[in-house]
Amino acid sequence: MKHNRLITTTCISTGAAVLLAFGIAGLRAQGRRGGQTAEALFTALDTHKAGTLTRSELEAGFNSWFTDWDNTKGGALTQSQIEAGVSKVLPKPPAVKPGQANTFNPAGNSTPIPVSQTAVDAMMAALPTTPGAKPMHPRRVLVLAHTGAGGFVHASIPLAAKAVEALGDRGNLWTTTVTYNAADINTENLKKYDAIFLDSTTACFLDDPNPAVTAARRAAFLAFVRGGKGVAGIHAATDSYHTDCLASEAAIKSGAPGRNLGALVLASRFVAGANKNHGDTVSRQQWTALADNWFQKLDTGHTGKITRADFVEHFNSLLPPPDMHSLHLESKPVLQWPAFNKLIGGYFKFHWPDPQLITVKIDDPKSPLTAMFHGKEFEIHDETYTFAQDSFSRKNVHVLTSIDYAKMSAADKAKEVNPRTDGDYALSYIRREGKGRVFYEGHGHDDRVYAMTPMLAHIRAGIQYVLGDLKADDSPSEK
Repeated sequence: MKHNRLITTTCISTGAAVLLAFGIAGLRAQGRRGGQTAEALFTALDTHKAGTLTRSELEAGFNSWFTDWDNTKGGALTQSQIEAGVSKVLPKPPAVKPGQANTFNPAGNSTPIPVSQTAVDAMMAALPTTPGAKPMHPRRVLVLAHTGAGGFVHASIPLAAKAVEALGDRGNLWTTTVTYNAADINTENLKKYDAIFLDSTTACFLDDPNPAVTAARRAAFLAFVRGGKGVAGIHAATDSYHTDCLASEAAIKSGAPGRNLGALVLASRFVAGANKNHGDTVSRQQWTALADNWFQKLDTGHTGKITRADFVEHFNSLLPPPDMHSLHLESKPVLQWPAFNKLIGGYFKFHWPDPQLITVKIDDPKSPLTAMFHGKEFEIHDETYTFAQDSFSRKNVHVLTSIDYAKMSAADKAKEVNPRTDGDYALSYIRREGKGRVFYEGHGHDDRVYAMTPMLAHIRAGIQYVLGDLKADDSPSEK
């Protein structure tokens, strides 16, 4: 979605939920919107169009901003002045249509996303040659590739959908239907299927402006699983329903038309980074010092120049998290659909930037869902999610794989905002939900994951488990 999040999702108020969905997600250094933010700032600073910045050029750019943004000539910048200035530099947010929320996918993600043929070819070449479990009877899987309002639209969504289809076709394990329309989650339509595959369905992916429609979709979804069917989810399926989406949409609708909430969050971070005394304004001296600090952090090779690539890659490390008080946010936890949070096993808090080297530990080597790993740890490069402390527990799920946290470097561990106190970072697991079954795999952001035969076999086993064709111990890992 990607994109590094800076506010722990266990302390999101109604207002913070808005910023999480529309502002902070827009500052993810590794994601598309975050890349656009860094690209836009670099372009504005690179007045000579040389593709690099010297220290003097960076300071001159900041000085020019200060002069332009200090419209009252007060000699100091307020957060609102910085927000207004940043809004001129950043890409404009999508237009808000009457009755709709501002969103990173303004079209509602209702049409297929283009997919790289090269990535598809690599996935097809990596399909497992070993047979899957024999289906008890013909199976049908519905892949939901829709993301909710404000959700990050992953480029890997169509590749994951094609992987599910290809895995089912090989050996006639199941047939696949792919939909980008949340309206297909309804009681009548779901009668056709044995499992739903949540394909990086971020945000509140079932919600509709009509509360009655939202309630009906949610009820149909829960009844489907609890009645004996299955749900499999990959990557951003856990980046869903951990904010108050309805309140977020209402706040966006009532806000100033076209307001760039990413600029609001970035302005708060500018103030926090420049004013070490926690004041409400930034002096020209502090502003220049901030530019100098940026250069020192970015010129790691001591070449006297910063490239565009380095600026974009490391931009998110330049500023501290936003001051929650300056954003007038509360710290009361808000969950939009707790039943889903429990069903899917946890909700997103942070991810390491992609590509991050992770050593994957096999927690249950006896499970048929991990047989393809032969009990051996393996390494993977991907955008790796972590869960909010209180949202994930081994008392709720049967863990299959997890991060070998002891093998992570201290530098990599330090990248995480509010790390888990228990050091427990599950990657894949299964669980029972009523009479039904749930499987989740946290990796799947990057195309390379779908070119790994063992990972494809793992996903296939997870789908066959939720279909009921592959039996496995799904009792909680902790009793």
